[in-house]
Amino acid sequence: MSTDAGITGVGNGSRAAPGRRREVTWEDPGVGAALAQQMSGLDFLRGIAEGRIPAPPIVKLLGLGIVGVEPGRVTFSLEVGEHLYNPIGSVHGGVFCTLLDSAMACAVHSKLGPGQAYTTLELKVNLVKPLTVDTPRVVATGQVISSGRRVATASGQIAGPDGTLYAHATTTCLVIETRQAPANDPARDGNVNGR
Repeated sequence: MSTDAGITGVGNGSRAAPGRRREVTWEDPGVGAALAQQMSGLDFLRGIAEGRIPAPPIVKLLGLGIVGVEPGRVTFSLEVGEHLYNPIGSVHGGVFCTLLDSAMACAVHSKLGPGQAYTTLELKVNLVKPLTVDTPRVVATGQVISSGRRVATASGQIAGPDGTLYAHATTTCLVIETRQAPANDPARDGNVNGR
């Protein structure tokens, strides 16, 4: 392989094949972010899944889609393409991490009320099988393990159409209050059941 900046080739001086292209378009991410603060996580995620709320740009960039939303459980799909490959010819581990982080964190989000948000504190991913275009589509399912007032945990897995496991993971998320509840709202003191 040549080290000259202007030359790309492998082996005996041959030039690389013509480049491939992928065009990505997305909508203003601020629209969805504003709606996320006004809606329950479950309603917000269902709105994205149903196409009523614009998907975040990362979804368009990687080829993700939300295909299932229930309280505490969210499933994403990934259309596998060589644009996701690492240098050794399989899907990059960072894509696995992004897909699992999305599914697990959105499972946490599905349990949150209006004015609540989350951020990932910790992510542990186990990659157990390489993924190539020979498997054109996989799904990642995240499910909440524990959901508290300030911290939530979830697990997730990526599987192929035949049930083959490609990766599994766990996460810890910090739950954040993004707006102050009214003074007479029991949720202000963490008492969401009014008791």
